Amino acid sequence: MNLSDLIEQFLVHAEVDKNQSNKTLENYRHYLGRFLEFAGDISPSKINYALVQKYRLHLNRMEVKGKTLGKKTQSYHIIALRAFLKYLQKNDIDTLSAEKIELAKIPERTVDFLTREEVETIMQQVDTSKEIGLRDRAILECLYSTGLRVSELCALNRDQVDSRLRGNDVVRELSVRGKGHKMRIVFLSERAENWISQYLKLREDNYDPLFISYSRRSKNKVDLDGGESRRLQRDTIEAVVAKYRRLAGIVKKVTPHTMRHSFATQLLQNGADIRSVQEMLGHSSITTTQIYTHLTNKRLKEVHKKFHS
Repeated sequence: MNLSDLIEQFLVHAEVDKNQSNKTLENYRHYLGRFLEFAGDISPSKINYALVQKYRLHLNRMEVKGKTLGKKTQSYHIIALRAFLKYLQKNDIDTLSAEKIELAKIPERTVDFLTREEVETIMQQVDTSKEIGLRDRAILECLYSTGLRVSELCALNRDQVDSRLRGNDVVRELSVRGKGHKMRIVFLSERAENWISQYLKLREDNYDPLFISYSRRSKNKVDLDGGESRRLQRDTIEAVVAKYRRLAGIVKKVTPHTMRHSFATQLLQNGADIRSVQEMLGHSSITTTQIYTHLTNKRLKEVHKKFHS
């Protein structure tokens, strides 16, 4: 069996047996497609260390839209190839051992985040006198309050907004399905819930999506699908965040993921333990959450100075 057939089998395995997300499957198909294009539809037995090294050199010199591939992107290609080779080995198919391929060292990951003041400045730019403005404010508040990934925000439905009394406390919860289809609970702030409530009160539809599009094209669609054709997509959410960043006069790049970084950083800077932050972000590994710890070093330094001056 040749490479192309085995790649298709691997993708089925990743989807059905490993229950991996659509985004992961999309990335696997893209990265392994690049390897197939480079190596040709060869037998897996012909994959050897020398071929992989030539492929790495090819990636290092590759240009896409006039730019070379970053080291991190090159690493993603090799990670996908290693996963594929591990699958072949597990199924007793003769090929190169995945363990023989080492990942190149890449610079330590850093994250951009907003201060509380910058977040407030962005929020204040929204004109909430119109329904679309209320939607945008609700989106921004929800992103910052919950730390949701943009894909998770897009997937929210109205019936997931859950506010109810527990004793004397109002508990505002959202059950979301994250990477790997794993369920977790995230919490809305009182302010975020207030803006979402104001937005929903103005909605005259019964559509399922929590956040909908108001573009002329989407309004003209016949809504026989519970409003799915009006559900906001990733690019619209990104445009919303970028718009108010510009209006706020903030120079640095701000994306929905920056709001997620800001959520996590604020928690850690205010004393939250890293395991709790890991759970709220939906990280499967604590290592992923630890990228935020260097951002809180200043607070730790101040604590040390206070007690060991």
